[in-house]
Amino acid sequence: SERERERVAPPCVRPTSGAQAHGLASLFPPGLQAIYGECRRLYPDQANPLQVTAIVKYWLGGPDPLDYISMYRNVGCPAQDIQEHWHYVSFGLSDLYGDNRVHEFTGTEGPSGFGFELTFRLKREVGETAPPTWPAELMQGLARYVFQSENTFCSGDHVSWHSPLDNSESRIQHMLLTEDPQMQPVQTPFGSVSFLQIVGVCTEELQAAQQWNGQGILELLRGVHVAGGPWLITDMRRGETIFDIDPHLQQERVDQGIETEGSNLSGVSAKCVWDDLSRPPEDEEDSRSICIGSQPRRLSDKDTEQIREALRKGLEFNSKTALPPINSQRQSHDRPQSRKDSLESESSAAIVPHELVRTRQLESVHLKFNQESGTLLPLCLRGRLLHGRHFTYKSINGDTAITFVSTGVEGAFATEEHPYAAHGPWLQILLTEEFVEQMLGDLQELNTREETKLPKEYSWPEKKLKISVLPDSVFDNLLP
Repeated sequence: SERERERVAPPCVRPTSGAQAHGLASLFPPGLQAIYGECRRLYPDQANPLQVTAIVKYWLGGPDPLDYISMYRNVGCPAQDIQEHWHYVSFGLSDLYGDNRVHEFTGTEGPSGFGFELTFRLKREVGETAPPTWPAELMQGLARYVFQSENTFCSGDHVSWHSPLDNSESRIQHMLLTEDPQMQPVQTPFGSVSFLQIVGVCTEELQAAQQWNGQGILELLRGVHVAGGPWLITDMRRGETIFDIDPHLQQERVDQGIETEGSNLSGVSAKCVWDDLSRPPEDEEDSRSICIGSQPRRLSDKDTEQIREALRKGLEFNSKTALPPINSQRQSHDRPQSRKDSLESESSAAIVPHELVRTRQLESVHLKFNQESGTLLPLCLRGRLLHGRHFTYKSINGDTAITFVSTGVEGAFATEEHPYAAHGPWLQILLTEEFVEQMLGDLQELNTREETKLPKEYSWPEKKLKISVLPDSVFDNLLP
């Protein structure tokens, strides 16, 4: 095994005398000290917590980005409906050392490393004397995703895991993220660190978070004791969703929320392709090539950045109707900026002026989605476009992207006069409110959760638009 469970003396040693304590403390990395200080504030009587330790550290070639995960026993607060639980805290997504061994040191003003650490609260089972260690592997998995993708998390984000978090038969198979209710952000010599808590949820709760917004579902979970209560404590034995417990929540809160506020999801990674039906296939000069079996042209750095920003913005509360602007000096106050983003935006700003990317107007298009992506079409139309917003499908198989925009969206290159327009393999489709209402009626069967027989074909000849929902195997053949 790459890790071991052991009792480790915390890097911040309990003071014995002032001078001696200062001498010992100075041996330990300041970033680590700052997080330990916050843990000690909450758990003054647990100075020597059980830890899961990466045996081979990430910066020495090991597979686990988190150097340590500390596990504390939290007695809860029965008066506030908070049950006893285990509290897990990660060390490694932020900059612990400040010497560039893992994270680039960028100063004290901004985020430290990725700007956050993960926490998790797990209900303590009767008779349990030591915390289960499986949450440490879960946290390492999320940390690996962050390090590999350089996408950071923020409160309200959701993670589709598609597997019981503890590898059991549990219904808790996905995660939402929220601010830890007890741990306060800390300022370290290498920047600031906040604490994001993982909350285990059922598939139906994840879908509701996708279709409405994560913060809304977190608030509903806080109000149901067995689903988490005020501190959102995960109970892996929970067999009922919040909608099983209170059937009115779906209609009165979630559906009503989508209707009045719209959806906060502005895009998904998906299995999708599109064809330009207005060009004959033999026309090699034009890149109508976003079709099955052909080689799509690559997205420009600018378009890539704009799509990535659109997908990221969709996970936050905002009422902006503009596609995120292309701006190399962009600063995001809502979440730490990815280093990959800033590198691309700085290098591409000088090389590819956005106006030089040729916009092609298309007469007729054919969109192809797998079933999972297809079932999100009604949400895209009702929860996004009817609220003056946009929605992007970004292909997991290549550079293909499809963005639906409403007439109120600024920064789009599709217009009412030319509703189908492309930059290389990025297609934009502008839909009027009247046409969205018509499509919602025609696509009604996609709202059902049951598996439908594929393929499904939908066509609007007067609009020169065709949509197919196809089996996954069609898209898997596209993989290189």
